[in-house]
Amino acid sequence: MHRFRSLLITMLLCCSSVIALAESVTLAPNHPQRYTVVKGDTLWDIASRFLNSPWEWPKIWKVNPQIKDPHWIYPGDVIMLEYVNGQPQLTLQRGHGPRGTERLQPQIRSTPIEQAIPTIPYDKVRQFLTSPKVVSKDEIKNSPYILSLGNNRLVGGSDDTLYVRGIEAMPSGEYPRSFTVFREDAQLVDPETKEKLGYNALYVADAHLEKGGDPATLVVDRSVREVILGDRLLPISEEQLALDFHPKPAPQGTRGHIIKVLDGVSQIGQYNLVVIDRGLKDGLERGHVLRIWRHGQKMRDWVKKTSSEWVTLPDEKAGLLMIFRSFDRVSYGIVMKANQAIHINDLVTNPEL
Repeated sequence: MHRFRSLLITMLLCCSSVIALAESVTLAPNHPQRYTVVKGDTLWDIASRFLNSPWEWPKIWKVNPQIKDPHWIYPGDVIMLEYVNGQPQLTLQRGHGPRGTERLQPQIRSTPIEQAIPTIPYDKVRQFLTSPKVVSKDEIKNSPYILSLGNNRLVGGSDDTLYVRGIEAMPSGEYPRSFTVFREDAQLVDPETKEKLGYNALYVADAHLEKGGDPATLVVDRSVREVILGDRLLPISEEQLALDFHPKPAPQGTRGHIIKVLDGVSQIGQYNLVVIDRGLKDGLERGHVLRIWRHGQKMRDWVKKTSSEWVTLPDEKAGLLMIFRSFDRVSYGIVMKANQAIHINDLVTNPEL
């Protein structure tokens, strides 16, 4: 009897663990049993087809500890939904070559972005990964600047020559090879405390070093705006170019606001880029997912005709964003889902609220 009771308790505990894990992941309504990856997909898109909360993908993709190497997902691959011991699980069947079926791993490794499926739309965030988008007044003042343009030009663009002062050699004696050109943009301010968080750096161009010295000689690789005298430069680091975004919920208790839309966009919707007033010092890192809340509208209570009372409606879920670059006091995010119009000063929180 004692052995039977112990066995029964063990079985119940095991079942409870399985049920708890299964209940922790909610499949999306009308989710497919299989999906063939096409060019233009992102890992977020694919996860959204199967899960209500795409950031929970490791819970059902990271289920086979025997697979040590991470796997990219390519167009033509087939993703299938299965159940193992009552738990949902995703498997991957390669669409090219006789590789058979493999367990999905959510990690990403550095392979050519044009071949594999990225986590988020790379073309949307590219220029914001390679440029120093939030800078202090001192950083602006002390950064290298354009003294002159080739052929005495007043403005420049792709393939033009720049003469730059302030580029210093590294301890090795070599000079940085790649630079981003920027100019000072709007000051970023916390909407509640009015604290100054830094300056948005307006991206102008990318350039590479031809010859060090004072002034140094650089050539513009690509530009999205006219390059002018006095524009500033900073070197591009390899860390800024990293593309291994791993979606995960922002820390519990996170509370911030959208304080700017990037690159001149006035309406905020899916795949628009925004600045929020929380950063590394608040525990936010690349890959963190946040819920966007639209502030409840104020309206007059017309039912009570003798009353002039104004009532604020509850905040409404407006969408989801994912952080793709963090600074000390602010972060850059891409709107991955928009249920309704999103506005400056809308609230952002942990996505599980």
